[in-house]
Amino acid sequence: MLLHMTPRLITPSTFLLAMLFLASCGKDADAPMLAGNTSKATTEGEALYQKAKNEDEAGNSKKAAKLYDQMATRYSFAPSAAKARYRQAQILEEKGDIQNAFEAYDKFLSHFPESSLYTTTLKRQAEMAQSAADGDIKSSFLGMKTRLSLEKTVAMLTKVKDHAPKSATASKAAFTIGRLYEGKKKSKEAIDTYHDLVKTQPDSKEAPEALFRVGVILMEEADRGNQNQANIELSREAFSDYLIQYPGHSRNAEAHKMIENLVGRDLQQCYNIAEYYRKVGKYESAKVYYRDVLKRSSSGKLYNDAKARLKELGG
Repeated sequence: MLLHMTPRLITPSTFLLAMLFLASCGKDADAPMLAGNTSKATTEGEALYQKAKNEDEAGNSKKAAKLYDQMATRYSFAPSAAKARYRQAQILEEKGDIQNAFEAYDKFLSHFPESSLYTTTLKRQAEMAQSAADGDIKSSFLGMKTRLSLEKTVAMLTKVKDHAPKSATASKAAFTIGRLYEGKKKSKEAIDTYHDLVKTQPDSKEAPEALFRVGVILMEEADRGNQNQANIELSREAFSDYLIQYPGHSRNAEAHKMIENLVGRDLQQCYNIAEYYRKVGKYESAKVYYRDVLKRSSSGKLYNDAKARLKELGG
């Protein structure tokens, strides 16, 4: 026999009692407080802020930073929460705790976008990330000073970029990420970063140089023999795109020279392939590449040599 249970309705008073019971169990001093009863909570938050400020003014910066953190976390809706988070970040930075200071600034930017300190904070965070990229920021481990890892620096710059994705700050951060990857010979990551910058912020200060650098990276890849022919073609396309998209940019003359250089390499490679086929007796294949040299050029040593070889081979 099946028993049918009738669900009990939860009345407002029952719900309130349940919430009070949960609130009394395992109360965490660092947990965010719900902003339902804002009057009392705000008073508590402001009292905690004043306590932190007193410790700060007394020179107890370590304790002050902890209290500022608690206040901004638990009473994020209180009037002084933004100031508490900002001051916590400042103290951590002054003490040389760069990574935690950066994270504190990041929490500020995530939770207090309407604060009058937002622009100042974003600028400071960006400066810290750029310093990390330049190797100025150190992290301490067992008393030893070392540079931040590539991954940590890229993560910092990415956060800066994401806070203001269409700003000049974001463009500079993205370009710096590309340069970091480039410096570590991570060609694919660098190219992807530069392409994304040109796509999302084509009119930014860094975009022309980013596209130019795509061509440079591919040319260097060709120099290292990494899929030589394909990279020559891709490099030439990148420089051509750069010239079309950014005519009059400061590196236009260099791009023209790079393209001339790449055309010369391409012709030399075609001629070398033709010579190889000629030497192994595959004359018809050799003729194809000699003709390609003539098709791609109108004068010069390679043009004359290819023409002479075709004459020798009868066509």
